Amino acid sequence: MQCLARHGYLDGSLSVFDYGCGKGDDIRNLSANDITVSGWDPHYAPDQPKQAADIVNIGFVINVIENYQERLEALLGAYALTRQVLVASAMLMNQNAFKGQSYQDGIITQRNTFQKYFTQTELKDFLSDTLDTEAIPVAPGIFYIFKDTDAEQRFLLKRQRSQRNVLRLTYRSANPKQPKLSRNEKKYLAYQHLIDPLWQHSLELGRLPEKSELENLIEITQSFGTVNKALQFMLSQFDETLLEQARQNHLDDLQIYFALQTFSKRKPYKQLEASLQKDIKAFFGDYKNALVSATTLLYQISHTELISAACLKATENGLGYLDAEGALILHSSLVEQLPALLRIYIGCSTVLYGDIEQTDLIKIHSQSGKLSLMRYDDFDNTPLPRLIERVKINLREQLFDLYQYGDEYEPTYLYLKSHYINEDHPNYAEQLNFDEQLSALNLFDFNNHGPKPQAFRDTLNNARWEINGFNLSRSQTIPDLDSPCGQHLSYRQIIECGETQAKTGLSNCPKQPDSYTALYDLATHVLDPVIDYFGMIKLTYGFCSHDLGKHIKGRVAPKLDQHAAHETNSKKAFICPRLGAAIDFIVEDENMREVADWVAENTPFDRLYFYGEDRPIHVSYGPEQKGEYIDLVMTESGRQVPKIKKIF
Repeated sequence: MQCLARHGYLDGSLSVFDYGCGKGDDIRNLSANDITVSGWDPHYAPDQPKQAADIVNIGFVINVIENYQERLEALLGAYALTRQVLVASAMLMNQNAFKGQSYQDGIITQRNTFQKYFTQTELKDFLSDTLDTEAIPVAPGIFYIFKDTDAEQRFLLKRQRSQRNVLRLTYRSANPKQPKLSRNEKKYLAYQHLIDPLWQHSLELGRLPEKSELENLIEITQSFGTVNKALQFMLSQFDETLLEQARQNHLDDLQIYFALQTFSKRKPYKQLEASLQKDIKAFFGDYKNALVSATTLLYQISHTELISAACLKATENGLGYLDAEGALILHSSLVEQLPALLRIYIGCSTVLYGDIEQTDLIKIHSQSGKLSLMRYDDFDNTPLPRLIERVKINLREQLFDLYQYGDEYEPTYLYLKSHYINEDHPNYAEQLNFDEQLSALNLFDFNNHGPKPQAFRDTLNNARWEINGFNLSRSQTIPDLDSPCGQHLSYRQIIECGETQAKTGLSNCPKQPDSYTALYDLATHVLDPVIDYFGMIKLTYGFCSHDLGKHIKGRVAPKLDQHAAHETNSKKAFICPRLGAAIDFIVEDENMREVADWVAENTPFDRLYFYGEDRPIHVSYGPEQKGEYIDLVMTESGRQVPKIKKIF
């Protein structure tokens, strides 16, 4: 039903009959939308009459019928009621198809029901052979079978018609600098109600319309004398380059249409639709030239160098992303803007699969003759969509593999989504900002599809980051004390490292989530590099809570030293307004002047205090990032006085 709606068949002009309607959910929904609908079901609605309708739906019925002959009869019965198009669907082979007990040509499921799983090719052949007509795929497991050949032709042509921005009505206005309107300006304003629709119609056709294609022919003739005069006046009022662009777009659409008709070996119609005949005459001269042009373009998709060049050109025009293997990945909404050759490549690949409208990303494997289609959970509204379905199509073999993700197979994340969309896509600016934030963390390698979901979540959580909409923000959770704080230390080691804390036994735990984040940043930006270079260090004074600070005697400056991180006092004010975090440490058997110099030259610190070659150094990391290297110099009176050695 969703496929029918997407293709414009549920606008209320056509009647619908649901063959095998079950409990009637679809019937109630369609009826609520003023669509003429009825249905029949052997179990839930056996007394309802089987009625002919423009559209007949036999949805997921044939796959639950155990007897093959009854399956045929159901399909033939539904087709007999069809006036325009039959919609047939069935379950496809997937990972769950092997769970159950074999029975006849299907299985008995865990719910003790019969299920026949088809492959897409098997289902297409079953429908086409049984009904002796072509079954057209529109989605995995869903096919249209037309009784009305004109309707089939209109449907196939419409699938390849692009809806580009050129197909918009361009209004013109009088020159405000002119004190008086010209004769043409007055004429345009008088007949604007005729000229504007005529221009729009011309853009949609990509050519000037003929008399038979004008709805208001009589009024145009009365107003301008002849249709040609009306068209000439119209051209004088608008930018003809738009019409030329529309012409090229429609020419591409027609070439793609005829190329795909040739590829799918569909029998040509003896009588083409009238508008299509006019298109052939206007764009190709005759039907033979149209087929030759389309066939020439069709044969080019076998040349990998041409496909690769077209993929490169697409990315240069801002359409998608070219990966390391030369494959083009882009959002499905951008397909109609691709070069005609790539649109034919995609069209041929999907002859068996069906429409790509519900696909989010398309991957054109330029070297292997394959195409991948990916569908994600809430692609537009989340910065990290989860993959829920992947289809890989072999163009040369016209076979595809379907992979579905869920409970048993964890959906993977799509990283750096902004690579595959452009500025016209919903939330593009927000997505680009998110991707830049995520990349700037330098936590992940996004090559080869990036990290697995759980590893990504764990790494992000350990680094004290969380996702809020399209933004990354620091975590507001309290971590376990024994969880990693950087690569080499834990939070407990930084919190329980001072002599006073050991003597008092105070828990000394930070109460503010931002304090844990500050400790993590200090560990990753300063302590981890030091340990990597010098080996393990000895922590002598780390985090100091408000309660612990009351027990520390001596020359301490809690309002300045940053050991309190982001903790607050009883008045809810920050103990140290400098924020950040600080640590005192020593590297045993090392000259601490050399250690201090290395820290100053190789890490992004805030303040560093040097007390002596054999004494611990104090170093902090905070938002000010002042880079102050301070020596504690002994005066003649025996006092230590801070002296800034250098600002880095």
